[in-house]
Amino acid sequence: MRIAFLSWRDTGHPDGGGSEEYIEHVAERLAARGHDVTIRCAVYDGAAGDEVRRGVRFVRRGHRLTVYPRGLLWAFTGAGRRCDAVVEVVNGIPFGLGLVRRRTTVPLVHHLHREQWRMIYPGWGGRLGWLVERSAIHAYRRLPFLTVSRATAHDLGALGVASVLVVPNGAERRPVQDAVREPLTLCTLSRLVPHKRLEQAVDVVVALAARHPGVRLRVIGAGWWEAELRRYVASTGAAHLVELLGRLDADERDRVLASSAAMLLPSVREGWGLAVIEAALQGTPTIGYRSAGGVAESVRHDETGLLVDSPAELEAAAERLVTDAGLQGRLSRACRDWALSFEWDEAAASVEALLAGRDQVAGVP
Repeated sequence: MRIAFLSWRDTGHPDGGGSEEYIEHVAERLAARGHDVTIRCAVYDGAAGDEVRRGVRFVRRGHRLTVYPRGLLWAFTGAGRRCDAVVEVVNGIPFGLGLVRRRTTVPLVHHLHREQWRMIYPGWGGRLGWLVERSAIHAYRRLPFLTVSRATAHDLGALGVASVLVVPNGAERRPVQDAVREPLTLCTLSRLVPHKRLEQAVDVVVALAARHPGVRLRVIGAGWWEAELRRYVASTGAAHLVELLGRLDADERDRVLASSAAMLLPSVREGWGLAVIEAALQGTPTIGYRSAGGVAESVRHDETGLLVDSPAELEAAAERLVTDAGLQGRLSRACRDWALSFEWDEAAASVEALLAGRDQVAGVP
C-alpha cells in the first residue's frame, strides 16, 4: 500500500513528543513490511525539506499553522492523491482530510485537548480551539478511528465516534543502564509545556526536602515553557533541588531514569504515556494521576507504579517510594516486565490491518 501520515510534527521538531514517536515507530515497521510510507509534517530549523530515514519518506512543508492547508492540498495532488490510506493525526487541530476524502482517511487521536486548550489559551481562544477540535471529531464520527488507550476511546465515543481501534504504544528493547539507583532522586521525562504541570513535581521535592535532606529532582526534556518553569523553580527556592537537563540522547536519558527512585508524571492528560514505558524499561516506576486518561492504563496501580488523585497524594506517594526500599524494589522489578510486554511490531501489524480494511474495527469499550 501507499500510506501517508499527516502530522503537525516529527520527532526532530522542538515540540516533538510521544505522539510523534508512535507515528514513526509504526511507519518504520510498515515500511519494513514493504509498504510505501510517507510522513508529511512541518519544517523547522535544521531539518531537510525531504529525506528518507529507515525506509520512511519525510516531506516537510509549512510551519506551525500553514502545515495544515499545505498537507490538505498535498492530499489532493500528485503523490498524495495516489495514497491508498492516509492517517490524519488530529493533535488538537485537524487537517480536514476526513471531511473530503473519507474512504481512505483514518483519524489518529492520542487524546482530546479540552484541558490543554483552556490552560494554554485562557478565555475565548481556548474555547474556540476546543470547539474546532470537538466539531472536527464529531464530523469524522463515521470514520474508523485509531487511538492508543481505552480512555481516549471512551472520550471519542462521547463525541459520537462509532468505531475505534485501540493500539497501545510498543516498547523498544533497550538494555537496563548500569547506573546506581539513588533512593532520594526523582525525575520527570516530558516536554516542557503547561499541561504537563511540572510545577507540581517541583512542589513535591520542596516539601520532601524539608523532611528528607538529599531529595532531588531531575527534569529531562525541553519546550517553550522552560523559562516559566525556571522562574517557578527560582520563586520556590528550589534551585539547589531541581536540575533541568534539557533534551538528552537515548542512552543518557536512560541513565538518568535508571538512577532515579521514581518518575513523577503530574500531566493533566496523556493518550497513553510513552514516558511511563521508557522509565519502566529502566526499572523506574511512575507516579501519575488516575484522571490523566491513558496514564491509568500504562501504570498498574501498586504493581508497576502508583496512581493518585490530588497533589497531596502525589507528595505522599513520592514519600512512600523514597522511604520504602521494599516497595521501590517490588515496583521496579514488575514495571520492567510490564514494559517488555508491549511490542512495536504488534502495534504496526494492527495498524496495517486497519489501513488495509481487513480489521473488524473494535467498538468503543
